[in-house]
Amino acid sequence: MIDELVLDSVDQRVLGALLEKQTTVPASYPMTLNALRTACNQTSSRDPVTDYDEPLLLERMKSLKERGLVRIVWADRGPRTLKYHQLLDERLSLQPDERALVTVLLLRGPQAPGELKTRTDRLHAFADREEVEAVLRRMAQLPTPLVRELERRPGQHDRRWVHLLGPVAVDQPVAAATPGVDRESVLAAGPAARDAKVVAAYDAVASSYADQLGDELERKPFDRWLLDRVAGLAGPLPVIDVGTGPGHVAAYLARAGAQVTGLDLSPAMVDQARGRFPDVTFSTGSFSNLLRPPAAAGWGAITAWYALVHLADSELSPSVASLARVLAPGGWLALALHRGEAVHHTSELLGHEVDLDFVLHDLDDVLAAVRGAGLVDVEWYLRGPYTGAEVETERLYVLARRP
Repeated sequence: MIDELVLDSVDQRVLGALLEKQTTVPASYPMTLNALRTACNQTSSRDPVTDYDEPLLLERMKSLKERGLVRIVWADRGPRTLKYHQLLDERLSLQPDERALVTVLLLRGPQAPGELKTRTDRLHAFADREEVEAVLRRMAQLPTPLVRELERRPGQHDRRWVHLLGPVAVDQPVAAATPGVDRESVLAAGPAARDAKVVAAYDAVASSYADQLGDELERKPFDRWLLDRVAGLAGPLPVIDVGTGPGHVAAYLARAGAQVTGLDLSPAMVDQARGRFPDVTFSTGSFSNLLRPPAAAGWGAITAWYALVHLADSELSPSVASLARVLAPGGWLALALHRGEAVHHTSELLGHEVDLDFVLHDLDDVLAAVRGAGLVDVEWYLRGPYTGAEVETERLYVLARRP
């Protein structure tokens, strides 16, 4: 993902529509707000089809202008009318062939080179599918890559490509379960014994963890984008970060304007958090019996950044349901997990002896738990690890709202 440039789904549709119309209908470009709404919501050449209203787009254009991605101009004849001009191609220094591919990827999500060849015909004259693929590979090898290639889906001849300008829902197949994977094995001695091992491990590594990973969000633009969203969605309602560790996620939310509390099962981790972020409230406890905040009907948002990675499959649904119950109406749950088909045991972590199991969860199981808790407006995202900053597992993020 382009460092410091993270576009959400609305940003992607707006800028994609502006890029497209600038080339295909230059006589009516720059675009009025009404024309932009029509371009965003058209039912052809768009995936998914949207129904944005003008207030949403007006707010978004203000945000994009503040970020230097859109310029507002006045109509040069007739009534004084505001029009909008995109600056994304300048920001990214896009070549004409790159610009065409970025435009279609923004508007239609992951696509194979053959599809891109057909769908860019009005934007750039690619000689053939092979030329499209050559440009994609060039874009993937830039110092800051613009695109990446996805794994081939069952029954598909070609791999698809996706842009790296922001999160995109990718319907990649879930890999077949590895024989012998038993996520219930973490409960072999019972939940209390598992929790005791977790507390002992994190108490042992707390200082090293805080020293080595306390600044990890600086290297994770997607996480920062999603946490900024959560802080904004919570508004004035209190937020709690469960499994807060050394407190860096809670501190980031606080800097983003949230009224946040951090909660962790490990007393040593809470001590680290309090020492490093004295302006944020931290407490020791389990999210399994989380209560509502004392001065509100519920939490405006609950973040659980890798707080569920030690749970068995059978614990997912009750854990998510218990968190959902203490959300305020309209409150949001945000999860970050490792996605996969494995249980990884480690006896050493950050130079300390531990006895700890990390569970990689199945995408469908996580989504079923979220929807089973009655949460709606479910969004989910997958991303690969940041090289040099994370262990080599695929990350799953879920954002959902209590009605």
